[in-house]
Order: sequence, then C-alpha cells, then structure tokens
Amino acid sequence: MLGMHRSGTSCLTGSLEEAGLHMGDIHTWNPHNLKGNRENQKIVDINDRVLASVGAAWDNPPNTDVSWRASDLDAASELFASYAGQSPFGFKDPRTLLTLPGWKQLLPHMRYIGIFRHPLAVARSLSNRSGMPLEHGLELWYQYNRRLLRQYRESPFPVLCFDDEQEIFQQKLRTVLSEMGFDASAWQGEFFDENLRSAHKESEGTLPWKIHRLYRKLQRLAA
Repeated sequence: MLGMHRSGTSCLTGSLEEAGLHMGDIHTWNPHNLKGNRENQKIVDINDRVLASVGAAWDNPPNTDVSWRASDLDAASELFASYAGQSPFGFKDPRTLLTLPGWKQLLPHMRYIGIFRHPLAVARSLSNRSGMPLEHGLELWYQYNRRLLRQYRESPFPVLCFDDEQEIFQQKLRTVLSEMGFDASAWQGEFFDENLRSAHKESEGTLPWKIHRLYRKLQRLAA
C-alpha cells in the first residue's frame, strides 16, 4: 500500500485487512488514530534505518533514490520469510514511498494500491498532530506524492482519493478489492470512519503551483 502520512492509508489498509489481507503483528491503536495505523513496527524500523543511513527521515525525505545496505536487505528478507505461511501478505508504511527501490529489489512481483488526499488536508492534519508548519507539510506532501505518481507511471495500479465522499470512496474500494482478487463480500466497510478524517479541505486557499498541478494529476488517476 502506497500513500503519504495522514492520507487515508490506515483506512485503506484496515479495509484490505477486513477483506482477507494478512499483515502480521500490527498496531491496532494509537492516540492519533483510535483504530490503529495498521503498521508493522518491524517494517517501520527497517524503513527508518534505510532512511537514517543517508541522513534522511520520514519528515526529511532524501533527494534521490536510496540504495539499501546489505544488512537492511537481509533483515527485510528474513522478516518476510517468517510470514511465508500467511498469504496474501501485505504491509503499509508511508515511508515505503521513500525507500521503495529496496522493496522492489527484494519483492519484484509486489502489487500496489495507492491513496492520496488533498494537500492542505494533509498539511493541516500534520499540524494538528505535531505542530508542523503548513509549508513543511505541503512540501512533504509533494515529495511523497511525486514518488507515488512516478511509480504509477512505471507500472499502473489502482489509486484511490481519500477526498471522495464516503459512499463513493467505498464503491471504488469495493471495485478495487474485486479487481485485486479479494472477496469484496467479506469487506463490510467497517473500517471507514468519517470522524477519523481530522482535517478537511474547506477554505482550501492557494496552493503552490507545483503542488496544485500534482494534485490534479493524481485526481485524474482516481477518476
């Protein structure tokens, strides 16, 4: 699952889990998301180490693709070997957009599903959560989502927009689940909670041109 922080990634991942995706040991609660961010801490730790190896972090993305060290590739390979009996298996960590080359090397047949959200909604959510300045949140949105678009152009995959109304979002998600081979009837839509969308896009204001342009490109993918 590919998507920026605060962009509906937890909702999407929880829905995939409802439909039968195995995810190993994941977080099912945190103070900023009462249903849990659905992240596997061991995968988060690997991504953090990969980023730290080049002086980057989730909120300080690298300027170029990151080359993984052999030790990190070995750790990821060992972790996935431990989940060999769980199929289908997947994972979610927004940092993956910043570390994707190593995951693609390790798992060349990996399938993707993406999600995005309005830039100001994301920036305001980050500000509400941790006091991050809006300008920083908008730039992070751009750095993550330009990578999302780049991966889509390399090999297209389903992309959802978290700004869609609940009914429309759920209809599109149900279609995606079926197309990806999941039992859509097993998914009851229970993970979507409008109250978890803590920052919305009202009073959008003016976006920097490059961010506005990228958002429109992503909207066309999810139409």
